[in-house]
Amino acid sequence: MRRVLPCLALTTTLLLAGCGSAPPTRGPVYRALSAEQSSDIAIHALGLVGTPYRYGGNTPEGGFDCSGLIGYVYKSRAGVAPPRTVAQLSDFGQPVSNRDLRTGDLVIFGSGRPFHAGIYVGEDRFVHAPSTGGTVRLDRLNGSYWVRQRTAFRRP
Repeated sequence: MRRVLPCLALTTTLLLAGCGSAPPTRGPVYRALSAEQSSDIAIHALGLVGTPYRYGGNTPEGGFDCSGLIGYVYKSRAGVAPPRTVAQLSDFGQPVSNRDLRTGDLVIFGSGRPFHAGIYVGEDRFVHAPSTGGTVRLDRLNGSYWVRQRTAFRRP
């Protein structure tokens, strides 16, 4: 019995010591995209202009909705798998001010609950999959409709 207690005490001590050895993690960790990846994302998104819109779509063959387009481009060009819904995209990555925008950043539209998203490609333009019956297209952030929408920017 005397030999069991020291072994039990040693085992308990080792287990407890391991509990405090690793710092806790806080949410997902994002790695910054390189300038080359950001450029690849923008170029690939531009190459998909004209692809048909399809609700729930996430491939060039089947068509895209806005978040499906973002997921496809980011996964294929940067190996990053963004969340699937616009609401989840609004918390993905880090916020960016409009003064610090660069190609490949996400453009999120809507106040309160976001309703649409696209990929910034430079010169105040973004690529997105707008609506049923449409196609993936290039638009300007200062276009008559988009300039009236609350806009946020995210950098995965």
